[in-house]
Parts: sequence; structure tokens; C-alpha cells
Amino acid sequence: MRWERGRRSSNIEDRRGMRIGGRGLAGGGIGAIVLALVAMYFGVDPSVVLNQVGGPAATEERVAPTPEEERLKEFMAVVLADTEDVWGTLFQQSGQQYRQPTLVLFSGAVQSACGFAEAAMGPFYCPGDQKLYLDMSFFNDLAQRHDAPGDFAQAYVVAHEVGHHVQTLLGVSQQVHTARQRAGAAQSNAIQVRMELQADCFAGVWAHHADKTRQVLEPGDTEEALAAAAGVGDDRLQKQARGVVVPDSFTHGSSEQRMRWFKRGLQSGDPGQCDTFKAAQL
Repeated sequence: MRWERGRRSSNIEDRRGMRIGGRGLAGGGIGAIVLALVAMYFGVDPSVVLNQVGGPAATEERVAPTPEEERLKEFMAVVLADTEDVWGTLFQQSGQQYRQPTLVLFSGAVQSACGFAEAAMGPFYCPGDQKLYLDMSFFNDLAQRHDAPGDFAQAYVVAHEVGHHVQTLLGVSQQVHTARQRAGAAQSNAIQVRMELQADCFAGVWAHHADKTRQVLEPGDTEEALAAAAGVGDDRLQKQARGVVVPDSFTHGSSEQRMRWFKRGLQSGDPGQCDTFKAAQL
């Protein structure tokens, strides 16, 4: 990905080196994280579990970042800036104003408006404070466990979480939350899948316009993003963890679905093509 000359976003909150401790872990520790992961697996908002643990105290133990970590932070700032430019323009064209989210970089664990979370839960977006949360060590897992290395795979992760921010601004997130409260477990999961696939499509929309305007894509970049989408498909994750696949428990979509909706956004560049909620087939 051609990114070195790109604009850097100032909406970066660097919490790396801040260690979370105190009563947040005392109330549940690893058990709380396991419960949260189970909740996510069954389509339950993990903050419901995490908030029961309490608000842990943060202590700062700054460690000098490596040159590689600083370069990755700079890359994240460029990708975030690029999403700001793309979505700012698209919102303006539709007569709306885009509110830029903040990207929080953390190490190990973090406290957000959605509750306490550990890095094992992966990157997430919190609509309560309109911030994206990312422990950059996740990218090692993305490359090694999910077979999705490369800078554009990393950019896809950020763009997907920004897609959730776009959903919040458009009112989709609240509608989904309301609908899931009224639904049974299987139907709730199915609604959540459509929300995640729309965020994948929005990530593709960003990539389309970023390349059209600034020619950021290099040979192999699209394949990197598709590999990332496939690597975090529910079917693949369940097969790795349990050896069996249970479609009714999907909360993010299959590898094939995630790739298809990313490609749809990438090829069209039209957010209107990302209405997964009206799609007869995912």
C-alpha cells in the first residue's frame, strides 16, 4: 500500500504502556474475559458482561516503543486520515456531516465506554464514546494465526471498525441494537451478521475511493484484504477452535460472505450497495 506520503490523522489516542489493574480484574479476572468471549460467540454484546466486572484503575508504565511500532502507529494515522477524507466527502455529498472517530492504541487491556476489554478480544468499536480500540499486537495474530499478513490487511481491520462508526452515525447501530433485543438467539445472531457484513462492505467502499483519489493500492493489496476478511470468518474460526461449524451461532459471517461484501464495496464504491439488511442472500 502506498501510504508514506499520506496525511496523518490527529485523532490518535496513544494509551500504550498504561496497565489496567485493580478491582476490574479482582471481580473476575480471566473468567470475566472468558465470559465476554462466550457472550460474543453467542451474539451478546460483550459490554454487558464486561461492565459487571467494574471499572479497573489504570497505571502508566511507559516503555519506549520500537522503531517498528512507531512506524506502524504512523501507518495507522495515515489509514485513519484516509477514512476521514473518504467518509467526510461521501457524507457531504449526501448532505450530512461526518464526525471523525478517535483511534485508541493500547497495550494488553483497556477501559472504554463499553466496558473493560483485553487485547485477546481483538479490535473493536465502541459507539458509547465513538472510538476505535486497537492493540497493534493483533496484527501479529492476523498474520500468523489467520494467514493474513501485509499492510493492506491491517488497513482493512481499521476500515472495518470505521465502518461500525459510520453505522453509528447513520443510526444503523441503534436500530440493530433494538431489533436484537426483541429477537431470539438465532435471529439476533443473524441480525448481527448483517451488521458486520455491512461494515466489511463499507471497508471496501473506503478502499475504492482511496485508490481512485490517491492511488494507494499496489499489486497484491486487494488479495491481502480478502485474506484478512476470510481469516476472521466465523466458519474458519469455529473450525479452528472446535473442529465443527455451527452457522446459527455466527455473529460476523462466513469467510466467503465477508470476502463477497468487501468486494462489493470495493468494486462499486457506493455505500448504497451495502444494505445487507435488505439483501435476500448474503
